[in-house]
Amino acid sequence: MRLVTLIATSALAVGGSVSLAAAPSAHAASANVVISAVYGGGGNSGAPYANDYIELYNTGSSTIDLSGWSLTYYAASGNSGGSTALTGSIAAGGHYLVQEGAGSGSSAALPTPDTTGTLNLSATAGSVVLGNGSSTVDTVGYGAISSSYVEGSPAPAPSNKLADSRTTGCHDTDDNAKDFVNADPAPLNSTAPLAICGSGGVTPPPPTGMSATIEQIQGTSFQSPLVGQQVKDVKGVVTALNGSSGFWMQSTTPDDDPRTSEGLYVFGGAGSVKVGDAVVVAGKVTEYRPGGVDTGNLTTTELGNPNVQVTSSGNALPAPVVIGSKGHVPPAQVVEAGDPGNVETAGVTLDPSKSALDFWESLEGMRIQENDAKAVGPTNPSYGETPIVPANTRQVTWTPDGGVLYRNYATPNAMRLILSSALLPKTSIGSANTGDTYRGATVGVVDYNFGNYYLMATQAGQLQRGSTTRDVAKPAKKKQAAVATFNVENLAPSDPQTKFNRLAGQIVTNLAAPDIVALEEIQDNNGATDNGVVDSTATTGKLIAAIKAAGGPSYQAVWINPVNDQDGGQPGGNIRQVFIYRDDRGMTFVNKPGGTSINSVAVTGKGPWASINYSPGRIDPTDAAWDSSRKPLVGEFLWWGKPLFVIANHFAAKLGDDPLMGRYQPPQRASEVQRLAQASIVRGFVDQLLKANKNASIVVLGDLNDFDFSQTAAILKGHGKTALTDLIDTLPAKERYTYDYEGNSQVLDQILVSKALLAKHDYQVVHTNSQFYDQDSDHDPQLVKVEVH
Repeated sequence: MRLVTLIATSALAVGGSVSLAAAPSAHAASANVVISAVYGGGGNSGAPYANDYIELYNTGSSTIDLSGWSLTYYAASGNSGGSTALTGSIAAGGHYLVQEGAGSGSSAALPTPDTTGTLNLSATAGSVVLGNGSSTVDTVGYGAISSSYVEGSPAPAPSNKLADSRTTGCHDTDDNAKDFVNADPAPLNSTAPLAICGSGGVTPPPPTGMSATIEQIQGTSFQSPLVGQQVKDVKGVVTALNGSSGFWMQSTTPDDDPRTSEGLYVFGGAGSVKVGDAVVVAGKVTEYRPGGVDTGNLTTTELGNPNVQVTSSGNALPAPVVIGSKGHVPPAQVVEAGDPGNVETAGVTLDPSKSALDFWESLEGMRIQENDAKAVGPTNPSYGETPIVPANTRQVTWTPDGGVLYRNYATPNAMRLILSSALLPKTSIGSANTGDTYRGATVGVVDYNFGNYYLMATQAGQLQRGSTTRDVAKPAKKKQAAVATFNVENLAPSDPQTKFNRLAGQIVTNLAAPDIVALEEIQDNNGATDNGVVDSTATTGKLIAAIKAAGGPSYQAVWINPVNDQDGGQPGGNIRQVFIYRDDRGMTFVNKPGGTSINSVAVTGKGPWASINYSPGRIDPTDAAWDSSRKPLVGEFLWWGKPLFVIANHFAAKLGDDPLMGRYQPPQRASEVQRLAQASIVRGFVDQLLKANKNASIVVLGDLNDFDFSQTAAILKGHGKTALTDLIDTLPAKERYTYDYEGNSQVLDQILVSKALLAKHDYQVVHTNSQFYDQDSDHDPQLVKVEVH
């Protein structure tokens, strides 16, 4: 992968700590044998070879016996990663290849090594020391290291695809930065021609291919018209460095075609350039697709295997395009006009004035600026990513807290970008809640990754907090039964106690201690450990204890254990729905044993005596609609002696759906098929209850993993006299959201009630999580207070 936050490196075996002061001096034993190349990306993503390697070269005029010699690897911090003993000899002007550890990929094998070891070298930063007994012969430190195992300054950081190789002739000036360059891995063993060394073993040939500009490479559609071709004389200024993986460059002589980007990503060569360098680059035009060829992601155009020449330094950077300024306003809602299917193969010519996808594609790799950017979703602190929109955004429905509402399939709010801090030092960009603002200019380059366009920030505005606060519901009145739904996001006993405490605080304070809470994503007693355990007593017990400690009432829990690994979710976690209920206000649970993970609950009796045979029970758990998905949990309760049926759901996730900003337009929702079948089964059970008693009090709730405007919701609601009311529909449109996905405030969790409960209900989405970077779950809970007759 080329994105900074996703760079793969070889596993590092760290031994005991080594005193940096004890590092031996260089060149104590020989002035002839040098480390000529180091490669640590073996077997990683995109690596040409399956193993790491270290290559030696004898610059002298006689054969040298390597008996008693060794190579020792040190991590970037100086911790020892082990040693490899050398055997045999190295001829004058000859090479010696040491094969080291392998990654998990299936790349090509190295040429026959002269010896082998098991060192796992970092692909980007570390040190290798060549020693003869207790004396050091040569040392190479590369990348961002903090240890003293280096000569002069470190060599440029290599990558999964690039090695560090000595410059032509393998001269040794005792300065790694001057002696090494990034080069394509070209390992040479003792059979290689003598007296040829450096830059991969041969003098690099002059660049080949046609001369091209950045604009010609980018072209006027989603993929380069020159893909697969070698190009040269590509000129521009380096605008940003992507760690050791590569860099962005931008033309200083733009054309007058708004469809062609003036920016380009160069994969490799980052160790030889700095921001502000004017460069001339040659390389192969490629299209990189995050996630692999079969995904719905768009590609980004790159130059791979580059030959980079710096012609000057300290140049001014091209002025960024100010998003939201005249002529640069992203279309808010149109992703792609018409029904083109795969935009990369459908002959689509970009039209930035009409299509948001085209707008961002026309800026790929370029410097842009957003002034007073608004956070429309919370920062993901693990990745330093925040969805933002320009301050002057129009054509959207704003939520009361400053998010943008996902209203229907035609309005994807396509002006959103993901602001990334990956190019900046940690904590450079403050973590935002929905509705916060980054005051001033936020500047960076446009990139694309996993279904979204990114602003890879090189400068960020100052975070200013908005007015978003966590909701607190009012307690239920004496005659009101309070019922809530809450997805607690893979809750397991191994989670920190702080998560249990904070979730308990939400239930006690923000939800005002409901009589019933339908919990989704309760894991088994050992969480994601996949060892056949399915019971969840430890998980529910720990949450109930935390609720009591937070000043809440005593709750009891009921559920049905699933069949091991049959309900989807995190492997080994066995997530399920659980009812917790309190019985100190008039609520009781009607316990009817016999319900199991594989038998189905059924309606019994008629009129006021309508009931179910199992409580708790599952609805048609063996139906194919529930394959690798959670089965609905049904419970019969009594509120002051009056029957109340509650059905807790967690429908199939949206895995496999096309991204909104992907290559397939309009996006296909493949996962919807299963949810429609699931909704039909649940609706059928509701119909049976209402047929037995048209006045039955029924609550259908949970994480439906689908929108309020979806066909899934429509099926559950039904129509006519037996229709359920989806309570989210009773709120003002701008308040309909329970979840934030990539900056789109949307509905995934819902509560539906039968007519018997509708007359005097009090319903609220209690916003406590989805808008906050320090969330305890990614879902907001919901609460309804009803009178049961």
